[in-house]
Amino acid sequence: MRIFSLYTILPLFFLIACKDTPETKTPPAEETIPEEVNKVVMDSVFTEAPEEEEAPFKLTDENAIPFFNQYEKDNPETKVRITTKFGSFDIELFENVPYHRANFIYLTKKGYFNGTYFHRVVNDFIIQGGNSDSRRTSKKRNEIGRYLLPPDTRKGHRHHRGVVSVPSSDIDNPHKLASPFEFFIVQKKDGAYHLDGGYTAFGSVVRGMDVVDKIAAQPTDVAEWPLQDISMQVEVIE
Repeated sequence: MRIFSLYTILPLFFLIACKDTPETKTPPAEETIPEEVNKVVMDSVFTEAPEEEEAPFKLTDENAIPFFNQYEKDNPETKVRITTKFGSFDIELFENVPYHRANFIYLTKKGYFNGTYFHRVVNDFIIQGGNSDSRRTSKKRNEIGRYLLPPDTRKGHRHHRGVVSVPSSDIDNPHKLASPFEFFIVQKKDGAYHLDGGYTAFGSVVRGMDVVDKIAAQPTDVAEWPLQDISMQVEVIE
């Protein structure tokens, strides 16, 4: 019987033990995403795409009448106050010319008239307002829209002293469509009845006619523009 020496058995034992034991390996390092890249990815996931902005509403010849038909029902106010460096006066708007009343209330609430001028003055006839030579006024008109209003001259309103009326547009305008951004006030003491039937009267001065007279008395250039600017602030009071 062969006897194995201790020196023979021990190496064999260690060889078998090492063979049956799985290797211990260092696990590979986890791959990390750079913080900057991670932020971009997360932002793209959680950030919603911006919604398309709707185009701002503008009045046109096509939509003006339907718009004012509803607007005059929702905005029944009939009194406005105009303030100038010469004082203030109040205007009462006629209810039976609904589109023109609604238009004036709409422009007043939009702040259109604020900073515009009484740009035409004819003593013992009219003062006309709603325009200016500033770019700001042109910008306001552009933002509101381009439109004209049909005349409404058969409601029994005559051009007495103090009546507020609408000038016709200065474009080719055989139907006397009204310029919505301007207005004039009859200052003539015995009225301006030759304007009846051609222009839409839509209100009347009920307080402060003396202020209108002061404005009408201001000196003008040859184009009837006052030599000093007469700006206005307009507000709805009732």
